[in-house]
Amino acid sequence: MTVAIYIKKEGLREDPRVSSLLERMRQAGISVYPVKTYADLRDGTDLVMAVGGDGTFLSAAKRVRDSGIPVMGVNVGRLGFLSENKPEDVVDSLLSGNYTLEDRTLIETKVSGFDTSQIEGFWPISFNEVSVHRFGAGMIGIDVTVDGRPLPTYWADGLLVATSSGSTAYSLSAGGPICYPESKVLLITPIAPHNLNVRPLVVPESSRIGIKLRSRDEKALLTMDNRTMTVPSGVSLSISVAQFSLRRIRPTESNFEKALTSKLFWGEDIRNL
Repeated sequence: MTVAIYIKKEGLREDPRVSSLLERMRQAGISVYPVKTYADLRDGTDLVMAVGGDGTFLSAAKRVRDSGIPVMGVNVGRLGFLSENKPEDVVDSLLSGNYTLEDRTLIETKVSGFDTSQIEGFWPISFNEVSVHRFGAGMIGIDVTVDGRPLPTYWADGLLVATSSGSTAYSLSAGGPICYPESKVLLITPIAPHNLNVRPLVVPESSRIGIKLRSRDEKALLTMDNRTMTVPSGVSLSISVAQFSLRRIRPTESNFEKALTSKLFWGEDIRNL
C-alpha cells in the first residue's frame, strides 16, 4: 500500500502522535511519501492521508482534484468532524480494511467579470460551500437565480451556497438546515439577512445557481471553503455541481448521527442523559 501524507502545518511533524503514526505505518510495510501539491502525487497512490484537522482535509481536496484517490482525514486538531480517524487507530484500520469509502459532492464556481488568473493558485472547486461577503460596513444586495429563474433580492452581509456535506459547516452557523451528506441537494443560505421573512432555501443538486451583487463598495469577498479572495463587486458567479466527486475514507463504526451528537452536541439535554 502506498500512502501520500499531506500535512498543512509543518509543525505537526514534531507532534509525538504524528511521528508515532508515520513510524507505525513504515513498520507495517506501508510506503509513505509527503505531498504538498497535486503535481506531487505519484502513480499507484492508494490514498492521501490529511493529517491535522478539518481545514487540512479541505485543503487536501485540492491536492487530489479529479484523480479519484480517496482522502483519509486524521484528526490531531480541534473538531474533527471530517477528520474522524484517530492517529492511534489508522494503521489497524488500513491493514484490516475496517473503513468505508463514500463519494462526496463538490461544487464548481465560474466567475465572470474578473480574471481569476490574477489570484495565485485559484481553484474553482469547493467541498463545503462558496460564499460572498460585504467588504465594507454597508450591507449588500444579492440577486440570485436558480436555473435562470430569479429569487427575491437578498439584503444581507452575504450569502452562501453549500453542499449537503457543508450543511454542518458555515451554513449551519448561518441558520441553515442539517442535511445527510448523501442528500442530493444544494443550500442557499443568507448571512445575517436584513429581512425578517428570509429563510434558507434547499434546491435540487442539478440546479445551476447564479449570483450577482449590488454594493456601494468596489470590492467584495469571495470564499471557497477555507480560501478567501477579494474580487470586484460587479462579478457574477455561476455555481453548479462539479463533474467529479471526492472520495472520503471514514471509520466503519462512524455514522452521521454519531458525528452530530459527539462533535456538535446535537440534542444535548440534561433530560437525555
